Amino acid sequence: MDEKYFSRLNQYRSLWVLVFFDLPTETRKDRKIATSFRKKLLDDGFAMFQFSIYMRFCASRENADVHIKRTKKNLPPKGKVGIMAITDKQFGMMEIFYGTKPQETEPPTQQLELF
Repeated sequence: MDEKYFSRLNQYRSLWVLVFFDLPTETRKDRKIATSFRKKLLDDGFAMFQFSIYMRFCASRENADVHIKRTKKNLPPKGKVGIMAITDKQFGMMEIFYGTKPQETEPPTQQLELF
């Protein structure tokens, strides 16, 4: 089969997991909890897209489910957290701007997965 064929299928099979959050930071304890949540996302392979939006590339739905479950396990007691999974194809259609200038979306980084 054609290489484009497999690459195209992969764009629909691979996913991006996005975590959006708005956590309280009024007290020292709240700030510590919010920082801990962000650090756990980073430790799990997420990258910061914007200050309270983190994203992670996953090669399959099963892999995405593992990271979604891990994120749910680490949810802070207060605040609002949203988790969304979109296909690589959908992610590639995102338009990103710095000021008024369009910016190319970065290709996903190669990740080594051990089974």
